[in-house]
Amino acid sequence: MKHAKKSADKRALDGAIAKYWGISLTLGAVVVGVVALLLNTLTRTAEQINGGAAQVWETGKLIANNTVHIPMLARTNQVAANIVATSEGIAGATSRIQAAVVVGEGEQAEAQ
Repeated sequence: MKHAKKSADKRALDGAIAKYWGISLTLGAVVVGVVALLLNTLTRTAEQINGGAAQVWETGKLIANNTVHIPMLARTNQVAANIVATSEGIAGATSRIQAAVVVGEGEQAEAQ
């Protein structure tokens, strides 16, 4: 009888162990599934962030290319100011030459 009781206790213990192993394996599979789902979501989010960062980088490069010449405008303004000053001098000299030519033509007309 003792042997039968030990055998029944052993079967009950083996059944409990098997039950706990089954529960543990099931929970482990669920955890692995949830972790895989979370990693997949994380990967997609990282790819979206990377895509957005690439767009920002490309836009920044385009802006830099479009604005690289702005510092040169200061030099352009200096050159333009010099051109204006020089052209004013040329205009004054041209006016004096024209006045001299007109006066010279008038004197020649009176002499004839």
